[in-house]
Amino acid sequence: MEPAPESTGKEGKKESSKKRNLGGPPVEGLLQPVKLSRAELYKEPTNEELNRLRETESLFHSSLLRLQVEELLKEVRLPEKKKERIDTFLREVNQRVLRVPSTTKTELTDQTWLPAGVRVPLHQVPYPVKGCFRFLPPAQVTVVGSYLLGTCIRPDINVDMAVTMPREILQDKDGLNQRYFRKRALYLAHLAHHLGQDPLFGSVRFSYTNGCHLKPSLLLRPPGKDERLVTVRLHPCPPPDFFRPCRLLPSKNNVRSAWYRGQSSPGDGSPEPPTPHYNTWVLQDMTLESHMQLLSTVLGSALGLKDGVALLKVWLRQRELDKGLGGFSGFLVSMLVAFLVSTRKIHTTMSGYQVLRSVLQFLATTDLTVNGISLCLSSDPSLPALADFHQAFPVVFLDSSGFLNLCADVTASTYHQVQHEARLSMALLDSRADDGFQLLLMTPKPMIRAFDHVLHIHPLSRLQAACHRLKLWPELQDLGGDYVSAALGSLTTLLEQGLGSRLHLLAHSRPPVSEWDLSQDPPKHRDSGTLTLGLLLRPEGLTSVLELGPEANQPEASDFRQFWGSRSELRRFQDGAIREAVVWEAGSMAQKRLIPH
Repeated sequence: MEPAPESTGKEGKKESSKKRNLGGPPVEGLLQPVKLSRAELYKEPTNEELNRLRETESLFHSSLLRLQVEELLKEVRLPEKKKERIDTFLREVNQRVLRVPSTTKTELTDQTWLPAGVRVPLHQVPYPVKGCFRFLPPAQVTVVGSYLLGTCIRPDINVDMAVTMPREILQDKDGLNQRYFRKRALYLAHLAHHLGQDPLFGSVRFSYTNGCHLKPSLLLRPPGKDERLVTVRLHPCPPPDFFRPCRLLPSKNNVRSAWYRGQSSPGDGSPEPPTPHYNTWVLQDMTLESHMQLLSTVLGSALGLKDGVALLKVWLRQRELDKGLGGFSGFLVSMLVAFLVSTRKIHTTMSGYQVLRSVLQFLATTDLTVNGISLCLSSDPSLPALADFHQAFPVVFLDSSGFLNLCADVTASTYHQVQHEARLSMALLDSRADDGFQLLLMTPKPMIRAFDHVLHIHPLSRLQAACHRLKLWPELQDLGGDYVSAALGSLTTLLEQGLGSRLHLLAHSRPPVSEWDLSQDPPKHRDSGTLTLGLLLRPEGLTSVLELGPEANQPEASDFRQFWGSRSELRRFQDGAIREAVVWEAGSMAQKRLIPH
């Protein structure tokens, strides 16, 4: 560096003033200081500014938290420019779908009319089924879901479109033996073949709707650079009033044992097992539009409610609670907000942060596995009671019709995990910690971070043999052969019973099934990777070497002996009691920590 030339004080001052004047235009992207006159600098705050300060004081713990929430919402909201491009694409999709040509009438089992490059996106087991099929253009195509409501969040923008199949291709008894689901899959396959040849689409692929293998959907993406702009999901559905809801109650059977097992009916008059999940999946397709109307009425112009739903979706996504079959999805959270508005626990004037707090508070204190809730306001005696749903499903949250359980696929373990996370989040918000916002909404919390022990079960095909050994035929019949879901209940019950008082929380996670090409067969149940179980243990029971059973003369003693087998033994304790007990051999603390394993 060269030394600066020395100059007199006056010259230096002149030069520096010249430099200030010749500063040139302000650089783009840099914030310039705002010049305020003395009067403006010290003027009284306006009513709007006073209200904002008062709001910040009462609704948020600090101005910083308010700024953080507002910045997060700006980041996850969809910009207007992108909305315009998506709307243009949706109009094109609508026109293309309505122009798909019709086919001639054939038997459901005669699928020779399908083109060579397209496979039916459904496992047709057992294959023989009654009924006829022909393709006719949809009665209507409507956008449903979070895109229209303005609650969809980036980075993955998905737009759901309900494709209403015309009445002419459906028959009265299509609710039986998967006939409706077979027709739905064939309808989708024909759509896929024609849309796959259209240059408007960069990719046309199949996927499962929320991980349910009986309900595939068609994914459409724009070509070229716009491929990541949006994913449009087409969901075929029946006309809203086609199936009678009374036939789809949780106590009704719509999959006959004789058809499913390939055996002649027993003829001894034994009742058919109910198929609550199967019935629910049919009802879900019938209520797509009515749910959309309900949410648009509730959320409508209430910006605070929409912000709250967006924040809750971010909260669920960071904890990976909204993924795959039985996840606590963004749709469930939106319906929960609608329920809390109807019971006046949330007001439409609340801010997004208040909505977030109210919903977390509700989840933390309400156990839907014991006391279900309902959006239905009707007092019609013909409607099923909440108790009927509690017999069929672990978690109960009824929609406005009173027939559909929105949480039908959510297991008790998943709901208890949501409750646990809600309690932790409420404690974090109440502690007013400086990094509360960061931990609540910005930090990913996968299963490996949330639990003490994580187990991976694979290959999943082993669970098929377990279902047969445990004679879970009714569950397999109801779930369309999904042996992972069928065995999951028995598996979690077994672990809860074995770990007993050591266990604080047991959770499971199934990775979402990846999408597949039109020419490929749909993924099988065993292709969904691994089933992951998370165990959160109580500190006090972590190193105990003794499992204390009932006294020897109690009737429960035989159950204890049967459960623990050769590990169970009779022992006399210092208080004189003679009990069944299991003692684990562990000399060091390291070995004691491995007892749960």
